[in-house]
Amino acid sequence: MAKPTTIKDALARWEERNKQEAITAQDIGLQFQYPPIEKMDPTLSTLVECQKLSLSSNMIEKITGISGMKNLRVLSLARNYLKNLNGIETLAETLEELWVSYNNIDKIKPIEAMKALKVFYISHNLIKDWSEFGRMGVPPNLSDITFVGNPLNENMDPAAFTAEAIRRLPNLKKLDGEPLIR
Repeated sequence: MAKPTTIKDALARWEERNKQEAITAQDIGLQFQYPPIEKMDPTLSTLVECQKLSLSSNMIEKITGISGMKNLRVLSLARNYLKNLNGIETLAETLEELWVSYNNIDKIKPIEAMKALKVFYISHNLIKDWSEFGRMGVPPNLSDITFVGNPLNENMDPAAFTAEAIRRLPNLKKLDGEPLIR
């Protein structure tokens, strides 16, 4: 099989396509690389102006190499092979939206460090207990969550799940795309 695409190679392709230097760009999409990206690396930290980064639909297993991305507001890692959110804490002060649907995530402890997080899309993962779900109540501004497709709510009546989610996360304004009425 072909060697995986590196972040450096993906950025070079992106620059060629967009006729712009990646280090000055605010919105960078490296999704659907072929061959897929398997590893995030410190090359990402050179993207100091980047506010939105998409690495969706690759084969990434770990969140790494993002500590220098001080302006990052939106990070999309949907449709990868993530098992947890370790490494996301380096963006605790700035990240407002984290999109990690369709992964293999069963533990979300690092979410508790995310002070600026408002939107968290974690549908179709492997979260199966309320203690993990409850961690989403720690970020003070988190108000929009997608959670459908996790074992925790797949085995519950939708109305019962919504009622319990509202009880556990009083700041929640939107769940699975639906505004919540209290």
